[in-house]
Amino acid sequence: MNRFKYYFVLLLAGLAIVSCNKKDDDEIEVTPIRDYKVQYEADKDSIEKFLKTNYIENVTADFEAKISKIPAGGTQTSIWDQQTYKLQSREVYSNDVKYKVYYLVLREGTGESPTNTDRVSVAYSCYLMNNTLADSSYGNPFTANLFPFASGNTVIQGWSEIMPKFRTGDNPTTSNDGVITYDNYGAGVMFLPSGLAYYASPSGVIPAYSCIYFNIKLFALQRMDNEYNVTSAGISIVGDGVPDYLEDINGDGYLYDLRNTTRYPNPPDYMLGDDSDKDGIPDYLDFDDDGDGYTTRLEVTKPTDQIGWGKLNGENFYYGISKYYPYNAPVPDNPATPNVDESEPWGIPRRPTGVLKDPSKPESKTNPRAFVPEDYTTPDRLRIHLDKTYPYPF
Repeated sequence: MNRFKYYFVLLLAGLAIVSCNKKDDDEIEVTPIRDYKVQYEADKDSIEKFLKTNYIENVTADFEAKISKIPAGGTQTSIWDQQTYKLQSREVYSNDVKYKVYYLVLREGTGESPTNTDRVSVAYSCYLMNNTLADSSYGNPFTANLFPFASGNTVIQGWSEIMPKFRTGDNPTTSNDGVITYDNYGAGVMFLPSGLAYYASPSGVIPAYSCIYFNIKLFALQRMDNEYNVTSAGISIVGDGVPDYLEDINGDGYLYDLRNTTRYPNPPDYMLGDDSDKDGIPDYLDFDDDGDGYTTRLEVTKPTDQIGWGKLNGENFYYGISKYYPYNAPVPDNPATPNVDESEPWGIPRRPTGVLKDPSKPESKTNPRAFVPEDYTTPDRLRIHLDKTYPYPF
């Protein structure tokens, strides 16, 4: 976008704004929110200009990038052109705008990647596009939910869209004063248009409609199970027994609720695919993932005789202490708790494939097959909470 077109877009946006001043003693004018598509054109131009006129002055030992403006006549290589930390981008669809979000990976990290609905522990520094520090956690871990309806701290949409591109750290150690540190954590910089940041709402020293960038360090994550109920007291997260990341059917690290047609009126194909029963509710928010009339939590709950020690084929057998089947199996014992055995030998089973209760009769609700060990362990099995044919519909 050339300079004239950029200022023309800003002029159009400016003409649409009516200041919040009184026209007289009784009438107050209201400032309408800017059109997202028009604002993004200005934001995209601003961000790309910033990337082409600023450079990475240095990256500290703890992966904090210092970004500075290239002075007149300077020979520094811009963020746009440098190859040490190659500039990457991700398409993000929101409010019927296809944003191109730029980011730098200073270090990917060695642990797990969060989904865009998990809880993360992050250190951050936020800057305006003139490199002024706007906010910071001062290097200390800040715990927040990437899922917008969770209780506690939640984050702007841009964080949810870029954080899954990084991995957590490892080897956490706690100092005498209680500070936890990590090795090999993911670290980077994300450059956010206003539509994925604070948009029309000022935040501290950040004006409305501001593009901003963050230095981030991803230390740790907590896997979340975000099915929720809405009550008179508000939203209550209850879960369905299967964490969100295991309900990411297409495995891309992103889960979306496309019932929000204001934000997602025409979602692209890559946002589809996480709804097993095609009822419009994504699995990570669906209490009945396969739509068979039985809740997922019921289907992943162990029978009472499969908790702790029991019998299998007449022999003593340890089924694990959890009330629910883990998704996969086996789960190893936690060496940090020597007095408790957390191992789990079996995961969520598929529809049973063993012998019929009465081999002379066809399989039915009253004549089911027996579960065999392979039903709980076969890697590519269709787990019963995703299989509409179980519990038996006939």
